Amino acid sequence: MKETAITTDLLRGLPLPQPAEDGDKDQRGRVLVVGGSLAVPGAVLLAATAALRAGAGKLQIATCQSIALHLGLAVPEALVVGLPETGAGEIDPEAAPLLRERIARCDAALIGPGMIDEEGAATLTASILTCDPGPAFVLDAGALGQLKDLRGVLARHGGRMVVTPHAGEMANLIGISKSAVLSNPAEIAGGTARLLSCVVALKGAHTYIASPDGERWSYSDGDVGLATSGSGDTLAGIIAGLLARGVPPAQAAQWGVFLHGEAGNRLARARGRLGFLARELLAEIPSIMAGFDQPVPEVGT
Repeated sequence: MKETAITTDLLRGLPLPQPAEDGDKDQRGRVLVVGGSLAVPGAVLLAATAALRAGAGKLQIATCQSIALHLGLAVPEALVVGLPETGAGEIDPEAAPLLRERIARCDAALIGPGMIDEEGAATLTASILTCDPGPAFVLDAGALGQLKDLRGVLARHGGRMVVTPHAGEMANLIGISKSAVLSNPAEIAGGTARLLSCVVALKGAHTYIASPDGERWSYSDGDVGLATSGSGDTLAGIIAGLLARGVPPAQAAQWGVFLHGEAGNRLARARGRLGFLARELLAEIPSIMAGFDQPVPEVGT
């Protein structure tokens, strides 16, 4: 099956929902970002800020108790919840019941950025996903490790889930080599979407998005400068913010990948192809979205 290219023309036909002029932040949705560790506290900061830059109205961050205060100061727009942590400085999987309660009051949740203990992250993710269906999810990084063992749990959520692996994470997820993923990424993304009953965004120089019903899209217009530390965290956060606004999962993945790529293109033109930082992508997102609100110029004008 041929993939549909993600372009500005495609996205103009899939406009993002806009709040009423007299609307409040509740209209733009509430998002919870779960992640971080003592070793990698910045990943959750990047992802959470990206969710706000994508237009979410309310932000909560749930992270290890020892870094919660620091993140609260770094992201003053967020409500930050300090969770019990393990001796290794990771979120304790026993925190799952508290997180399920919070997620039930949110429109979207992102799990995984900055969680580096794969076994602990997998246990926490599995327990969180036993929540009642309703909120949309993005699963990234540490949350991806053992999803193939949770197919029944994932199916309960009715496709309201986006997973965002790179090639190495995809290989680990489905039990094949990274080279096998890279040799046939479109088919791998499509098969995994069906297997897990969720939208898959397989990240790379050429990103492939697939939905459980067999539709596929691709994006290849990003710049090599996006291959930098923290870039994937920003993408996951953008998608989570769009989901909180009420954007359907496949559309949120398409928009998220495009916004992320175009932000990199703008920085590449302004600063050079290499050396811009993942955190610098974030400030570009609102103006890119705003550009879609402008009328399309007529030919010859």
